[in-house]
Amino acid sequence: MTEHAPSSTQTSNGRRTGRPVDEADVIVVGAGPAGSTTAYYLAQAGLDVLMLEKSTFPREKVCGDGLTPRGVKALVAMGISVSEQDGWVRNKGLRVIGAGQRLELPWPELSSYPGYGLVRPRTDLDQMLARRAQQAGARLLEGVTVTGPVLDDRTGRITGVTSKSAGEDGERSYRGRIVVAADGNSSRLSVAMGLRKRDDRPLGVAVRTYYQSPRHDDDHLESWLDLWDGDRLLPGYGWIFGMGDGTSNVGLGLLNTSAAFGHTDYHALLRKWLAGMPAEWGFTEENRTQPIRGAALPMGFNRTPHYYRGLLLVGDAGGMVNPFNGEGIAYAMETGEILARTIAQALARARRAETERVLAGYPRALSDAYGGYYAVGRLFVKAIGRPGLMRFATQHAMSRPALMAFALKLLANLTDPRGDASDRLVNGLSRLAPNPK
Repeated sequence: MTEHAPSSTQTSNGRRTGRPVDEADVIVVGAGPAGSTTAYYLAQAGLDVLMLEKSTFPREKVCGDGLTPRGVKALVAMGISVSEQDGWVRNKGLRVIGAGQRLELPWPELSSYPGYGLVRPRTDLDQMLARRAQQAGARLLEGVTVTGPVLDDRTGRITGVTSKSAGEDGERSYRGRIVVAADGNSSRLSVAMGLRKRDDRPLGVAVRTYYQSPRHDDDHLESWLDLWDGDRLLPGYGWIFGMGDGTSNVGLGLLNTSAAFGHTDYHALLRKWLAGMPAEWGFTEENRTQPIRGAALPMGFNRTPHYYRGLLLVGDAGGMVNPFNGEGIAYAMETGEILARTIAQALARARRAETERVLAGYPRALSDAYGGYYAVGRLFVKAIGRPGLMRFATQHAMSRPALMAFALKLLANLTDPRGDASDRLVNGLSRLAPNPK
């Protein structure tokens, strides 16, 4: 999908920018949840936005397909209908299974977040968000692979990107006042700018597939805390999320804080875990509808700085996955809104120095929003990497429903600013946690 115009660009809402199609106020590389949300809010602010997406929609994405109330709130803020009539599957809370026990924990009743979660395949969700950005006025080019940055010879600042399009020979350049890297965990654009992943931040791996199953209409997300590889208890969890269409999304996520990380056959581990499930659930090879696929989960700001020489990082490109639970979609969308607000304010400034000052404040805005919470999350990740401690915590917490309700608020980051005692405790931990750069 490529646009052709001799001299000017008209966005999908009819605004004419008066500039060539290969120029924009902001170039957003990647049209996943982070990129599309950023583009949506930028377009809402009246800026000319160009999204470059290497795939074509609909496209596959490894994910659990489950959204907590944080994700629901982000969708509603973009004006997306989340009704069951529009294809969403609602859930009441989280079912936790571990240490031989089973608990159903409802999503907390809060003023800040809705009291329900959602399930939707990423093939649908990502396309929906991209089209929503287009409806707001952003331009989207699909099948365009960004190959590298365009740099100012004098300052070394990024001023655009080079790309190759499917079915076309040679490279093409796109120019923008601002460039956003929303190109996922690998973030080749960030790497080309010299921004590498940090070894002192957590990383996860997730594998998942789908099975035809009578459990497809479950009204809870389900999490299994006991993941064993032989006699080793692994830091992570398994999940079963009903898709409402006759299938269940089944997978597991593991953290790099264990000696087993990188030395485990995750596909085999998934099959071994499912072999212990009741036969009537149907999690067998003959009922599997898709291949087992895996992906990395970049957590706790594992690529920094988030602003560097005109390039801003958002979503997985900046390692913004929640280290407590592996949730990425909500944080991709939330950081996309934060970034768009920052860019809109920056480009409204009259002088370049003022623009630069606003852009340089983006990392601070992220730190204010998530820094303390992610710092606590990094401590949590290190702790559960010790099998003995994880076993002790699981056994003692599962027998105490009130403690598990608190854990749900902490792990899912669901609190009110001035809520009950558990809210105040979670918020207090986040404020007091050391937040190293």
